[in-house]
Amino acid sequence: MFSKEESRQIRQEFWTSFGKSFPRKWILYNTKIKGLTFKFHFDTKKALVALDLETDLENRIKFWEKLIALKSIIKTDFLPEAIFEEEYVLENGKEISRIYVALNENVSIHDKNTWRSTMNFFNDTMILFESFFDTYKEIIDS
Repeated sequence: MFSKEESRQIRQEFWTSFGKSFPRKWILYNTKIKGLTFKFHFDTKKALVALDLETDLENRIKFWEKLIALKSIIKTDFLPEAIFEEEYVLENGKEISRIYVALNENVSIHDKNTWRSTMNFFNDTMILFESFFDTYKEIIDS
């Protein structure tokens, strides 16, 4: 087990290392669509790359319907492993809609032996998410 401070330092080391290994400006929060963001998540149990809808319910439904209409394209041309969850509850209890791809291996941010495979997964998966978004942004935002 790690203290909170040790865990914080390990997390910081991972994200710094990821940024140095894959120096790229990701879209993340800069989608220009309110409430639609891309996220990397890595903790002691899982790693995933996600497209999150965290806006008011009316807009969440509007954007979700458009993403569902594009689901076959996402799964065929970009991310076959994508998981669609209209009602995804975050650890803080907030409900969002999420499309994500999880790394299906035993990974932990506390295990440096899993860092390289996680970094490669993050890079490869986010590139595909961003490619989809760049191609279909106008449809999603119409």
